[in-house]
Amino acid sequence: MAKPKNILFIMFDQLRWDYLSCYGHPHLHTPHIDKLASRGVRFDRAYIQSPLCGPSRMSTYTGRYVHSHGASWNNVPLKVGERTMGDHLRNLGMECWLVGKTHMKADAEGMARLGLEPDSVIGARVSECGFDVFERDDGMRPEGPDGFYDDGGALKYNDYLRDKGYEGDNPWHDYANSANDGAGNVLSGWFMENSDKPANIIEDDSETPYLTRRGMAFIESRGDAPWCCHLSYIKPHWPYIVPAPYHDMYGPEHYLPVVRSDEERDTNHPVFGGMMKAPVGQAFSQDHVRDKVLGAYMGLIKQCDDQMGVLFDWLESTGRMEDTMIVVTSDHGDYLGDHWLGEKTFCHDTSVRVPMIVYDPSAEADATRGTSSDALVQLIDLAPTFVEVAGGSMAELDHVLEGASLLPLLRGQDQGRDYAFCEYDYSMTPLAKRLDLDTAEARLFMVTDERFKLIEFGGGLRPILFDLKNDPDELTDLGESVDYKEDVARLSSALDTWARRPSQRTTITNEALRRTRTQRSTKGVILGAYGEDDADADLTKKYRNRRAPPVRGV
Repeated sequence: MAKPKNILFIMFDQLRWDYLSCYGHPHLHTPHIDKLASRGVRFDRAYIQSPLCGPSRMSTYTGRYVHSHGASWNNVPLKVGERTMGDHLRNLGMECWLVGKTHMKADAEGMARLGLEPDSVIGARVSECGFDVFERDDGMRPEGPDGFYDDGGALKYNDYLRDKGYEGDNPWHDYANSANDGAGNVLSGWFMENSDKPANIIEDDSETPYLTRRGMAFIESRGDAPWCCHLSYIKPHWPYIVPAPYHDMYGPEHYLPVVRSDEERDTNHPVFGGMMKAPVGQAFSQDHVRDKVLGAYMGLIKQCDDQMGVLFDWLESTGRMEDTMIVVTSDHGDYLGDHWLGEKTFCHDTSVRVPMIVYDPSAEADATRGTSSDALVQLIDLAPTFVEVAGGSMAELDHVLEGASLLPLLRGQDQGRDYAFCEYDYSMTPLAKRLDLDTAEARLFMVTDERFKLIEFGGGLRPILFDLKNDPDELTDLGESVDYKEDVARLSSALDTWARRPSQRTTITNEALRRTRTQRSTKGVILGAYGEDDADADLTKKYRNRRAPPVRGV
């Protein structure tokens, strides 16, 4: 095998780590992703940096934590000056292209201030998170009384559907994400009572196969120049509905048992308890809702895995498996009723721990092929990994990139970190209003090590602590236990140290700072010299034996 020349960066949306058979699901068999894991490394403790699409992805693309890049919620623009993996890779001669979703919002105000036109090459890249765009599809074209959630959502996909004969103003909704009663009435996928019905679309025309073909079309269009392709799938993200034959493949006998307890529901923690009271938490706390959704969710994942089989077989037949690093991961998980919650916006492993499988075709990775790693890794580690694959050096970018390259772990070198971090800014949510928290207070921060997980909160709220060794399901909150005060203090100190890192010093390298420590100033600045002989003669040469006429009156 050769060294990786290209990078295929596959991200699914809202895929739980434990809903793949290579991670232990007993009934949802995912042989194609499993096969990739058998040829690469399966990371068992991979953590995202925020439990929400937008900020998680912005951290992944920049290689930086959320309060470094500032795009802390969906539709919060990424600052115009933030560099992304596209910027780093192009500097190294590697193209970086998008096929699918980013959930990125451009900093239009910052672009206007700098005179960057959105239709210029630089402006287009800044507007698209540093990617060149083969096709962007965030998979979101819902419509409400104030218009579309995303004016650009699913436009090309809708054009494709119309060309295939799916009529209407929004076939994304009416066919790909809804069922039909047979009499022409659309049964919207937004209503979870319809989740067990087949989407009203031929399976080959649904979103996941469509994006697979678009990804292959991109790869086929490239020449010999090295490329990174971010193939970013929309599913298994809601709406929870899937076409036949996937809609009825799974029933209650295939579902993982729900993970929750009455003690959890009686929590006195205002944030955790408040999230349980949100509509999505209330819905998923009902077994009949969970049962409806889980069948569709598992069907969506099965369809994703089948499409990975199509993609990987094609890569084999075209020879691309021999020179392409492949990453499969997710931007976050999905509670699905665990801990009395739905969605993803809290910090149990259900939400913040994700699958991450990395296949490295190089001979140096042969020793780890087919293994698993319990090292703590983060999604911000992908950008440094890609930089090194492209021939770059982290030593030149460690003032910008806050992750660590995975290449040592992939190639048998024992390297890990002591802690992983995640954060969530909920200042724009109804919960922040109910708790009467200022926008600077409605934030939470998570740190985990090999045994414990601590979640700290702004606004003077108490912490939550889980013992992952004795309580892997995270059902018992030890945040108020006197027996664990030292563990809370130790992890809180780790959070404090992390928060004080110089994350905004991105315009000068650390190596330049270190060089300055030993460099003698030769620019004429002389401090601490009482007389001419107290400084080196060559440094004071410009100040010796100089003449100037006296100024009258002085």
